[in-house]
Amino acid sequence: MARTTSSHNGKINIAIDGPAGAGKSTIARMVANMLSYVYVDTGAMYRAATWYLKNRGIEPEEVNEVLHTVQNLGIELIPGEDGQQVHVNGQDVTAEIRSLTVSSQVSRYAQIEGLRTWLVSLQRQMALRKGVVMDGRDIGTTVLPDAEVKIYMTATVEERARRRFNEMQEQQGITLEMIARDIAERDRLDQEREVSPLRQAEDAILLDTTHLTPQEVANRIVSLSRTYWEREQE
Repeated sequence: MARTTSSHNGKINIAIDGPAGAGKSTIARMVANMLSYVYVDTGAMYRAATWYLKNRGIEPEEVNEVLHTVQNLGIELIPGEDGQQVHVNGQDVTAEIRSLTVSSQVSRYAQIEGLRTWLVSLQRQMALRKGVVMDGRDIGTTVLPDAEVKIYMTATVEERARRRFNEMQEQQGITLEMIARDIAERDRLDQEREVSPLRQAEDAILLDTTHLTPQEVANRIVSLSRTYWEREQE
């Protein structure tokens, strides 16, 4: 499950990976709150970059233009009472980055090696002090390979689509079938991309959340994290 690494102030790093719609962000946020850790939503960072590039009419195929443009991109993850806010160059884009347009395009931009390298560097800096819960597609395999606790969360495509549909009901014209197709396509793109494909780290614990409540999942991860820390103190 974990590798022995030094920790600071009694804290460790927790990596949560898994496919689209598995509930990673919700669970990671809950775990961070329960442990008084910092939550880093890497998916939101990729979504922010996608939103920024799409707004400027830059397509994923225009790799050089993508890499040039993101040099002027500032992403801030700001915790708040109503959840984490995502700011791009000072503008609150928390709602905009969850649109179906961004969701359907983010995997295409995420395949760009230079963009991933840039964002991974930012994410690693955030984790240096320990006490971080980070979720995404390649946290345990690429971003934080030495994270003390690694979880691979998944659920059936049908269940993941249902959860995402419940989150997006306010967006008219969106159907459950559309979301299921989008999730299945994102799974394919994430698993087949050449750079940091979606896969379970060898030392990650597989956690199928199809029939679990968010609280049950969060409790399980917190328990694993505390067990790890207690074992290290023996």
